[in-house]
Formats: sequence, C-alpha cells, structure tokens
Amino acid sequence: MGPQKGEKPRPRAFWYNTAMKIAVIGDGGWGTANARLLAGYGHDVTLWGAFPDYIEEMKRTRRNEKFLKGVELPANLKLTADRAEAVAGAAVVVLAPPSKYFTSVISGFKGLVTPEMLVVSITKGLCEKTNRRMTDLGAEILGTGPLVALAGPTHAEEVARGIPTAIVAACTDATKARRVQEIWSGPRFRVYTSADPVGVEIGGAVKNVLAIAVGCSDGMGYGDNTRAALITRGLVEMKRFVLAYGGAPETLSGLAGIGDLIVTCTSVHSRNHAVGERLGKGERIESILGSMEMVAEGVWNAKVVHEIAERLGVEMPICELVYALCYKGFDAKEACAAMMGRSLKAE
Repeated sequence: MGPQKGEKPRPRAFWYNTAMKIAVIGDGGWGTANARLLAGYGHDVTLWGAFPDYIEEMKRTRRNEKFLKGVELPANLKLTADRAEAVAGAAVVVLAPPSKYFTSVISGFKGLVTPEMLVVSITKGLCEKTNRRMTDLGAEILGTGPLVALAGPTHAEEVARGIPTAIVAACTDATKARRVQEIWSGPRFRVYTSADPVGVEIGGAVKNVLAIAVGCSDGMGYGDNTRAALITRGLVEMKRFVLAYGGAPETLSGLAGIGDLIVTCTSVHSRNHAVGERLGKGERIESILGSMEMVAEGVWNAKVVHEIAERLGVEMPICELVYALCYKGFDAKEACAAMMGRSLKAE
C-alpha cells in the first residue's frame, strides 16, 4: 500500500546511507550527470577527464559547457585528469567514455581498478573494432569480475536538472545489481534490477541506430504515422537482434528497450535524432559529423550492428538502411523507397 494523502514519504532504507568514494571515468555529458547526481547524495565523487586543460577550465568555472551546458557542478565534486588520483580508494568506479574510445580509455586504468571495487558501465554502444559489449570488454581489461550495466531513458540534460526518471541496473551477479540500485536510487532517480546485461546493453546500442532513422523521417517532413511505424518495427528488430545475441527479448519491453527507444527517437536532446534529421534534409554524413562536438553513438554503432546482424543472420531492414545512409552514400529518398518497396509479409 502506497503513502496516503498527507503522509510523508518514508526515509530510504538503503544499504549505503553513508558517504562512499566514487570515481567517474569520462567527463562527457552522461558521465558528468552521474557524477553530479551521486555527489548530490553526499558521496565523495571524483570526475576524471582525459584533457588536463579542460579539467582546469571546469575547476575554474564549475561548469562543463562543452558537454553539459548550463548546469553548475556542485562544490563537493572533485575534478582530475590524473588516473591514479581519480580511483585511489574508490569503492565504486563508473565507466563513461564513448563506445568508440572505451577500450583505449579503460586500458589506462588497468592495475588501478582493483577486484574489490564495484565497476559500473554507463556507456551505451558496442565496440567498433571487436563488436563486443562494454561490460564484457571492461571485465576483461580490468580483471574485476562481472560489471554492472546501467541503462534506460535518461538524457543527461534532464538527469542533471533533477527531472524524475527510471533506469535499469543489469548484471549476472544479482548482488552487484542490487548494490547499484541502492547507491543510485534517490527522490528523482529510480533504479530497477535485471539479470540480463546482454538485453540491456544491446537495447542501449540499437536504439541509437533507430533514432537516426526516426530523425531522418522527421527531417524529410514526414509525420507521426511514420515515426510510430519506425519505432514499432524498430523494436521488432531489436528483439530479433537480442535473441540472436543470447539475451532475453522480453528485456526490451522495459526501460532499457522501449523506454530508451522512445526517448532517444523523440527527444530534442537526442544527438542521434539530430544526425538523422540533418540526413533527412539532404546533408551528407561527413559534414554532419565534422560540425559536431558531441558524440552520436548511433553512427558508429550502425556499422557494428550491421556486421553482427550479417554474421548472425538477423534481418534488420531499418538498421541496414541507417548503415547505408552513414557508410554507403545513400540519401534519404533512396532509403525511404527501399524500405517501402520491401516484399509484403505478415506482421
């Protein structure tokens, strides 16, 4: 039974009600938003970035204007470009580099991150070179045992401003997933657990590719019908992909699947949607990427998803057309004609 009218919410009965030392590796928007969230709970949080000059700028301005505009960094959030300083004594290490740079960045922390640390990946995507999942790669590089994947409908811009949302912590080790649930959950950030990191991570990668398709449709001036059709059929592709990859398709009916797919395909904050919109208006992918400071994971992951789907024999027509747009010189009109001209079949 929930709280009654006039009743004050009960205090959180969480395991970790005292300050913990937490290191966040990666000063992009999502890494910064998580560092800000955890520091707001009173934890001792250090945010690491690869470029010392920019870290010094953030120390001076108490802002990360390059990746999270207009958001003030709390006074208790530490900033460093020194790897050893970032993780020394940490109970929790959060991995937040873009997927394209995940391996190179995390390799620099090998030997500094120890097995007793709880390691959490918040990177959405798949490795461009190896096609592997981030938690899989991270566990191998750092030698820490299973990592927790944290994913869901959580734009950094909104999380940093305290707008309520929910997310999923997934790990094959249920105890680790529950620990993350306890640490991250707060008045405006609710965490559920899952035993299916494959489904959660694949959902987080493929939804970025599909968001490019929806953005392309919007850029061409199409409407709600087209958007709804692409999201719905895109979810079918995600489920096929997860099943072939060894995950549980039902995971995609939750926050890390349909939840993240909807927000990424429809939000003004979505960089992947913005890339698609510009493609739909006729701009070439090289020009789009050359003008962007922020990372659009869907462009990289279109290639990875294409390679994996081809190897596993998974039919993913929407994702294939995004790959063609980004890597084979297709324009939006060609992609639309190819999609609508496919052979007819039962749903």
